[in-house]
Amino acid sequence: MANTHRFRDEIVLGDLAFEATADSVSELFAAAALAVIEAMADPLSVKTKWTQEFRLSEIELGDLLFEWLNTIVFIKDTHGVVFHDIRATVSHDSEKNLWHLDAALIGDAVDATRQDLRTDVKAVTKHLYEVGQKEGTWYAHVVLDV
Repeated sequence: MANTHRFRDEIVLGDLAFEATADSVSELFAAAALAVIEAMADPLSVKTKWTQEFRLSEIELGDLLFEWLNTIVFIKDTHGVVFHDIRATVSHDSEKNLWHLDAALIGDAVDATRQDLRTDVKAVTKHLYEVGQKEGTWYAHVVLDV
């Protein structure tokens, strides 16, 4: 199974919910991030003139995904950019009991004349938030405040 995401209109009213699934934790982080960036703008309409790399760490995997997705929204707001693509690699340091994310956001400054802008995502919420693994598949249920 490839990493996927789908928007779930029946889950919440007034906000935007999605479900991401993948075979690995890294693919899950990529799928969830792609859902967030696709909610904001059509990635195919965004050029690749801007890149920022990140290293985030958390004890809990769910907290790391939450921080990553909110970082995407924060970067959109503070730098005035939307995104074409992301890179995400997740690893676990069992000695320190920490999950690590090495990631990059690739995009360009917001320009409504060139880009298909969609929704202004304000934040990732903890409402109905869930991250886990079931029958070998990683999943995340996420609600975006729009």
